[in-house]
Amino acid sequence: MKIYLDGELVEKEDAKISVFDHGFLYGDGIFEGIRAYNGRVFRLKEHLERLWASAKGINLEIPINRKEMEKAIIKTLLANKLSDAYIRLIVTRGCGDLSLDPRNCAKPPSIVIITDQIKLYPEEFYEKGMEAITVSIRRIRQDSLSPNIKSLNYLNNILAKMQAVRSGVAEAIILNAEGYVVECTGDNIFIVKNEVIYTPSGSEGALIGITRDAVIELAKNRSKISVKEGRISLYDVYIADECFLTGTAAEIIPVVAVDSRTIGDGKPGRITTKLIKEFKSLARSSGTPIK
Repeated sequence: MKIYLDGELVEKEDAKISVFDHGFLYGDGIFEGIRAYNGRVFRLKEHLERLWASAKGINLEIPINRKEMEKAIIKTLLANKLSDAYIRLIVTRGCGDLSLDPRNCAKPPSIVIITDQIKLYPEEFYEKGMEAITVSIRRIRQDSLSPNIKSLNYLNNILAKMQAVRSGVAEAIILNAEGYVVECTGDNIFIVKNEVIYTPSGSEGALIGITRDAVIELAKNRSKISVKEGRISLYDVYIADECFLTGTAAEIIPVVAVDSRTIGDGKPGRITTKLIKEFKSLARSSGTPIK
């Protein structure tokens, strides 16, 4: 496996950063998870736009421009002979010292690109649906840290994931400080009620996901299904006809039980199944060519 590290392709075992890198020491950096399907990188432009927005949010200057970053991603995919892949793009503050002051970090910041395969959940979950629980870990308040900064500090999500796993399920639903549904540990959440799709808005603390936006577009434009973004309570989830999650790694996955409550009839719903099919078609037929 070849890893892109600061302008060079190196072997996996040689892909190393300093223990003084601020990304390692303090989670001081940003990342994107991106997918390639059928020889095309899905929504690469949107992922790079979000990466640059995250960088601006933490006052981090990415040392190459977007076109150069796109070429670096394609180069790494080609080097690994991958046409279907998960891409992890990381930009750290760079090597500094033990102080918090980012002015002491070396310039330019460090860029890492990993291209590999990923399977977030077992295939059975996609066919039969999965169970989720709510957890005591609350989403960090937006006035402390914007959820739309995809920083290397994912401890909030990891603690929620740990609580779910200890309870015997694969995913956790995270609430905000007011007790409303925000998202899951790595995915956005949607519910369906009376043929209308609902999902938490960014103002509730949810990350505005790339797959989330693609699914909203598919629902509105192809399936002519109404989509409403706003506040969702746990009660809304419990009485939903359908529930599903979206994310770059997860794609679209049905949820058939939450907190021991069966969602709908306990099977992946009609709208969820339709969107899964439409998303697969979209993902495999659009994107930036790997060439």
